[in-house]
Formats: sequence, C-alpha cells, structure tokens
Amino acid sequence: MITIQGIDPNMIANNLEPAFPTHPGEILKEEIGCRGISQRKLAEQMGISHSVLNEILNARRPVTEKTAMMFEAALGVDAEPLMRLQMRYNMRAAKKDKSFMQRLENIRKVAAML
Repeated sequence: MITIQGIDPNMIANNLEPAFPTHPGEILKEEIGCRGISQRKLAEQMGISHSVLNEILNARRPVTEKTAMMFEAALGVDAEPLMRLQMRYNMRAAKKDKSFMQRLENIRKVAAML
C-alpha cells in the first residue's frame, strides 16, 4: 500500500481495488480476439478441448500453471503475469466467502490465546 503523509491511503488511486477482480481469461479472450485467432484453432494448437478453452476465456475455469505455460507457448503471453492475475482473482473470491472469512476469524482468535 502506498502512503503519503497527510493523505488518506484509501484516496490514493494505486491503493484502490477494482469492484470486480480480473480473471486472466478475460485478458486472453481480448488478446485472441485482437489477433483474429479462432478459439477452436487455438484449442487445437494447445492440445486442449474447445470447451475447456472456452471455460477459461469466460472465467468459468481457472488458468493453471500448465495452461498458462501453454498460452505462453501459443501466444507469447508471459505465464507468470497470468498466474498472478489468477492468484489475485482467487484471493478476492476467497475474501468474499463469508463462511470462510468467519473461519479465519475463529482461527485468529484461537491463535491469539496461545
């Protein structure tokens, strides 16, 4: 988090979180659209089914380490930033899970007693 003396950290643009996290599939979907590559052709090139690729591109399936590396090989898009996007997406989803967050709070309470 960026801090500047005298300014509320929540008012600094770089500290703001988007309302909805970006799934790496959204970025990849735009990329293949801009390049004019068909999903079927890309899926074939990557050696995965069209339905799996479509689920990734429509944010219904995560980008794994292996699929990130396949996108890197097929499109030249670095795998590591895709994985960072996926991790941020997963973390935001976990933070929205109220029962999980309650569980974390219970763990913190127990840990504080030790």
